[in-house]
Amino acid sequence: MPLTPETLTRHELVGLDVEVVAASNPDAIGISGSVVMETTQLLTVEGDTRVWHVPKDSATFAFDLPSGQSEARSASTTVSGDEPRTRVRVEGERLVDRPARRTANAGDSKWR
Repeated sequence: MPLTPETLTRHELVGLDVEVVAASNPDAIGISGSVVMETTQLLTVEGDTRVWHVPKDSATFAFDLPSGQSEARSASTTVSGDEPRTRVRVEGERLVDRPARRTANAGDSKWR
């Protein structure tokens, strides 16, 4: 299954660029970098100078997807470099689950 804005919540998040756009903790807003680890409750984001552990259930995330992997071109923007990217907002509550279970749940997974 290709990585699209509609299927983002069913894919591996490690390696994607992310920004915290809303959170119950105002200090977490604006954290950005690359997802380096994911657990049931947390996303670990590595920025330029440090690593943050952001609770999923109390934040809203904006993931940057390479446009080459996305059908939706209307939300394309250029983020770092000249490769166009699509920004996808996801409520953190939709991501709360073990990563292996979240990627296998709901839908037509060929692995079940």
